[in-house]
Amino acid sequence: MTQPHQPHIPLTSDSSGVSPDRGSTVGVSVRTTTQDKRDSSPVFRRSRRIQSLLGVQILSTGSYVPDRVVTNAELEQQYGFEPGWIEQRTGIRERRHADPSEATSDLAVEAALRAIESSPYHKDDIDLLVIGTFTPDHMCPSTACLVQDRLGLDAPAMDLQAACSGFMYSLVTASQYVATGNSELALVIGADVNSRIVNPSDMRTAPLFGDGAGAVLIGRGSPHQGLISYQLGSDGSGGSLLDRPAGGTRQPATAEDLANGEHLLKMDGRSVFKWAVNAVTETIETVLNNAGMSAQDVTLFMLHQANVRIINHAMQQLGVPEERVYKNLDRYGNTSAGSIPIVLDEARREGKVSEGDTVLMCGFGAGLSWGTSLVRL
Repeated sequence: MTQPHQPHIPLTSDSSGVSPDRGSTVGVSVRTTTQDKRDSSPVFRRSRRIQSLLGVQILSTGSYVPDRVVTNAELEQQYGFEPGWIEQRTGIRERRHADPSEATSDLAVEAALRAIESSPYHKDDIDLLVIGTFTPDHMCPSTACLVQDRLGLDAPAMDLQAACSGFMYSLVTASQYVATGNSELALVIGADVNSRIVNPSDMRTAPLFGDGAGAVLIGRGSPHQGLISYQLGSDGSGGSLLDRPAGGTRQPATAEDLANGEHLLKMDGRSVFKWAVNAVTETIETVLNNAGMSAQDVTLFMLHQANVRIINHAMQQLGVPEERVYKNLDRYGNTSAGSIPIVLDEARREGKVSEGDTVLMCGFGAGLSWGTSLVRL
């Protein structure tokens, strides 16, 4: 009898061998190559750069996920997984996949409309649009321009590509415009259609991802509102651990590349897991320490929904109880830039957070990149 297929998804705390070194400003090496052994340089770098941006406010939220639910049972039947194996390794039970007629801009528009409808503002009041996505409708024009046209906005519109950190980068960027008075009302969207860029036959990666979008409106706030403490970081030395090799100017996609799936997402799961746990733990501690606050001062933690074991491991390191960590990856999987704004929208609608509360948002992923902020709503 043929045994059920169990591909290696090494995204578990048990297999990570993680021992966070929080005393170093440079970080820890989690991947060793022949070249690394020769020069002994760290593979992943950390940063102590940190900023604050007050006087801005998240005014409303909205989110959208496609109707189609893809369950673990479907994947188990299609690919021969042992029942329960995917959930055990990742915490994911199901994910949403966009309809063939839906693109990233369609999800972004729906999330934006819901954010606008839940606010006292009109779309004509919006004077800036920033979209975080690494799955644009086209290489050009930008997805933001398509959404601007669909919504009928009189506003500059731009994409910001930071993968799973995309929403945090976009939030900080738009907040700068608002804080300096160059925008009165900014629309920030995180949206990705990951099901189009994963290789369905790569069962180490494909089950992790889903499609979705979240949106927020940003405006001026009181002096105590906004980004109390935030950090944006990047380390391109780990870029090859989570990438799409073909399709850019470095490696224009050929027929051979397409046949070999070189235009699809590839991930070294084990190394990314180790990096993520260390990066998340360290950046959260850095942001809290800079604000003179502790984890106990945070109403709710809103981490990027990549893998439940990354979240659990980091939160255990920080001593954060489970009831103060919002999770929805069991229903949506990893929605990349859509992850954090979807969490924020659901938490607000469920009454878990409200104006005046302090939340901690942390995105991390390809680049390698991360964005963490202590936000007073």
